[in-house]
Amino acid sequence: MAATSATTFSVGSTASAGSKIGHVIQSKAFSIKFNPKNHLRSFSGLKAANSVSCESESSFLGSESSKALKSSYVTKAQKESQRSYTSVQPQASYKVAILGASGGIGQPLALLVKMSPLVSALNLYDIANVNGVAADLSHCNTPSQVTAFTGASELANCLKDVNVVVIPAGVPRKPGMTRDDLFNINANIVKTLVEAVADNCPDAFIHIISNPVNSTVPIAAEVLKKKGVYDPKKLFGVTTLDVVRANTFVAQKKNLKLIDVDVPVIGGHAGITILPLLSKTKPSVSFTDEEVEKLTVRIQNAGTEVVEAKAGAGSATLSMAYAAARFVESSLRALDGDSDVYECSYIQSDVTELPFFASRIKLGKNGVEAVISSELEGLTEYEQKALEALKPELKASIEKGVAFVQKESVTA
Repeated sequence: MAATSATTFSVGSTASAGSKIGHVIQSKAFSIKFNPKNHLRSFSGLKAANSVSCESESSFLGSESSKALKSSYVTKAQKESQRSYTSVQPQASYKVAILGASGGIGQPLALLVKMSPLVSALNLYDIANVNGVAADLSHCNTPSQVTAFTGASELANCLKDVNVVVIPAGVPRKPGMTRDDLFNINANIVKTLVEAVADNCPDAFIHIISNPVNSTVPIAAEVLKKKGVYDPKKLFGVTTLDVVRANTFVAQKKNLKLIDVDVPVIGGHAGITILPLLSKTKPSVSFTDEEVEKLTVRIQNAGTEVVEAKAGAGSATLSMAYAAARFVESSLRALDGDSDVYECSYIQSDVTELPFFASRIKLGKNGVEAVISSELEGLTEYEQKALEALKPELKASIEKGVAFVQKESVTA
């Protein structure tokens, strides 16, 4: 799952899967092909006609869009060298912890992460009701071993030796509730959980989902700084849902093959701070001024669209879980050595004067390997004005998060 990650599994219907893994990876698009007669012992329940294939395009992107996107960042010589095929032996070898695993996002996210062939251990934590979730998931015949951890006394053990920590914990938005309304509750939850991460797995990639992300990521950064373990390359605000929504809405509007659409989304993760760069859409497509405005507003307000549709029954849990799972898979691929993993994420950044900003990044074994600042060049007049308009609000959210930790420290 690179550039805006994607993983596609296709399975046929008649012959049983065998025992050894035989496959080829094409490094440019990270495409894995499994021989039908000898592969995936862990998934022995699958049946395949002539093949079982697992294709991981640089990020939930189709081949055309993936190639177009990478051509912006990769030199011709590099592209030539990436055409070779290499045999490898992928193994489930990474440990993932989900903090808030029994919630509306946590449960579907845990299921999707359980499906990853790169995960060897899936640790599920929550303050209650997590044992049943773990028992349920443990019946799925995928490689990872699922373990439940309940309450503060078990949090340290949940985080021991973890490679990727995902934090969806907190309360969801309800009708009439803004992201700021969530702040006091979720800020304290994130602070407590990140303190535990700092103490038990300081080298892990940390994925923050808990809203308001514009503030909770700076909160996490301040906590890690105070603990002396802050690595800005390994702290991510998960804004992938904004990209997923932008891709979906553009594909629907323009009647495009959805898997091939990629729209970079920059800024933050709330309201007008969410800025889809429709002029940078891959594959290239033209929009009228009216289309740009309507699509931008819909992408910015998509969370509210779901909250209102659920009429008090919840917020965007399923799409958020899907987007978060995609970002987890991208992180795991990067940790596993894939050199073509790109995502949009809210991170400590210097592409603007703001200390945190969402934009396209390249992921590597040590986290953020590069920030693709070129996508902020050549913006349309509409996008440039929207970028300037979002900065004051995003700045205030960042400062609110930093002030929360500083105030808590003084109080303590």
